[in-house]
Amino acid sequence: MGLFDKMFNSEKKEEKVEKKSTPWIDLNSMDQLDEIEKNSEDHTVAILKHSTRCGVSKMVLRMFEADYDLDDSKPLKLYFLDLISHRDISNEIAERFSVRHESPQLIVLKNREVVHHSSHQEISADKLAGFVG
Repeated sequence: MGLFDKMFNSEKKEEKVEKKSTPWIDLNSMDQLDEIEKNSEDHTVAILKHSTRCGVSKMVLRMFEADYDLDDSKPLKLYFLDLISHRDISNEIAERFSVRHESPQLIVLKNREVVHHSSHQEISADKLAGFVG
């Protein structure tokens, strides 16, 4: 530590808070959609559709992950879809769940039904938390 750090930061002791990582499950197979529907009978299931080519999508992903701190004991399965690599899966999600495609997009399922979907800046870990439990 430099002299100025010692003088000006001596009273500011910052605690290091270990940030919890987001428990993503890669969605990369059409077969997983059947599994997702089945799992939604027992768990809240969320799918985040993300475009690796979109600046807004990257910003939303960073904000979601920064805010994510749901309890691991809560019944949630969180899927991540790179829709550039898996456009076919994204199209099937739109058709199967009757939700118009957007990017980025968060789709929440319970009992095989869409209970919430949001896109762009409307996506948040706080909103997702309201559907878990």
